[in-house]
Amino acid sequence: MRLMRVRLTLGRVVAFIVVCALASMALTIIFTHSDSAEVQHKGKTAAPPNKVVPGVVGQLYVFAEGALQEHGFGWKVVGSVEGWAGMTVASQDPLPGTRVVDTGAPLVTLRLVKPKGYVPQGTPENSSPFAGTEILFPGASTVTSPSTTSARTTTTKTSPITTTKTRPTTTARSTTSAKPKLPARPPAFTIAGAKPEPLDEIPLPQRAKNLSTWLDAHGAASPANERYWLFQHAWIVTGAKFGWWHGARALETLIAVDKRVEKLWGIGSRSEAEASAALEFVRAHGG
Repeated sequence: MRLMRVRLTLGRVVAFIVVCALASMALTIIFTHSDSAEVQHKGKTAAPPNKVVPGVVGQLYVFAEGALQEHGFGWKVVGSVEGWAGMTVASQDPLPGTRVVDTGAPLVTLRLVKPKGYVPQGTPENSSPFAGTEILFPGASTVTSPSTTSARTTTTKTSPITTTKTRPTTTARSTTSAKPKLPARPPAFTIAGAKPEPLDEIPLPQRAKNLSTWLDAHGAASPANERYWLFQHAWIVTGAKFGWWHGARALETLIAVDKRVEKLWGIGSRSEAEASAALEFVRAHGG
């Protein structure tokens, strides 16, 4: 009887030892797997985002500026032809469609040509109103363009974000309905070499009115707000000087907007002076 009790006790001890050993092995496997997963997780680093360079060759400089701003790129003008609004982009570097690392505001270099018969007016702007950043290609570590470009003296040095160009809202139409006829927009005057008004864009007076309404809801200065205002301002001033429909009326509204920008944001005096000079030019040409 005593022998049976001893054997039973030994069996329980052996079973307990086996259970402890199995538990220890399980815990070791769990901790080892957890440490390995954590190391793998820490070892993964997110690749920087990329951007595709937009194509602006053949566009008027003022519209090329807008396209580059909308896509988050900086720019500078090189060569003998300076950055007047009505110049045409002859070449760009990097080329359209090139994929680059998003370094903030990758710098695109532009060369311009003067359209035949075009007479430059005002002061050229040879760089973006914010500092451009270096060009890096995915997988490369070398810099292919200057790291920065000087900012214009009239604006705050900021990094750009995407800007939205205002377009007229449209309602859905039946595919069988006829395309509506656009209202006529006779030019106020004709400037040799100037681009005709694009009728798929809203008229200048409406663009200026939209800008005034937009400013009602954007009373605080910010990089995005400043870029949007500068783009719309350049579009209206350039179009009015090209003789586009009711440019003088648009400039009158724009000057009022500029005055409000000066009061709200503390900047804009130079832009107001540019709009006022454009208004004198338009009125002198019968606009």
